[in-house]
Amino acid sequence: MEYQRLVVVGGGQMGRALLCGMLDNGVIPESAAQVVEPSKTSRNWWQENRPKVHVTEDLKTAIPSADLVLLAVKPAMISKVAKQSPNAWDGKLVISIAAGIRMNTLCDLICHNRIIRVMPNTPCLVGEGASAYCCGQSVTSEDRSWIDSALGSVGMAVEVDEGQMDAVTGLSGSGPAYVCLMIEGLADGGVFAGLPRDLATKLATQTVLGTAKMIAETGRHPAELKDAVASPGGTTIAGLRSLEQNRLRAGLMDAVIASAERSRELG
Repeated sequence: MEYQRLVVVGGGQMGRALLCGMLDNGVIPESAAQVVEPSKTSRNWWQENRPKVHVTEDLKTAIPSADLVLLAVKPAMISKVAKQSPNAWDGKLVISIAAGIRMNTLCDLICHNRIIRVMPNTPCLVGEGASAYCCGQSVTSEDRSWIDSALGSVGMAVEVDEGQMDAVTGLSGSGPAYVCLMIEGLADGGVFAGLPRDLATKLATQTVLGTAKMIAETGRHPAELKDAVASPGGTTIAGLRSLEQNRLRAGLMDAVIASAERSRELG
């Protein structure tokens, strides 16, 4: 199936990342895309950077014209959006990126279950996202193929059971914040040890980027690569001992679990 008309409700950071990735990779043409966005600043961005994409504030007229709707709004806005066009959802594939909002809640709001829940993350902005999705009962094989292409245009995508979506939220959804904190901490350590701030940040960023790429491309377990750096009695094992004493590993586990539990609460 080819979707001729896409409406993105919410043209902010994630809506922008996902739609621009689709446009740049030919998943959908600009002439077939429409963005519903109440913020004037965000509308101006679209008009300046993607002038062929129609941008509007009028949700009620946009939804009926769509074949496919991407809900890229905050969880608290989902019900309000659905109620603004109560009779306009029938027959459309609806994709929601709202954290924690369950499939049954979405079904109740739009009165059908041709729905895909997606948990993307902010690296979608640079084409390196890690997205997971789960599908409602009426989602077709063509729908799955389309969402794979759409999410694949901004990184990688995997299908999971809905029961795993909260864990995904805790890990890859919130994970970029944890990695940013680690990079900041590494850079702070470099500054304390005598490096200029800009150099410390560059080295910390490239170290994380390079290590992640090495794990992804070699397929080797992170522990194996860690042990390869830690010589007996050397500098790295001294640092690893300090990290274990300060519960870095346990702290990261606790952060993922706390985020997943919060996602369950939102649902």
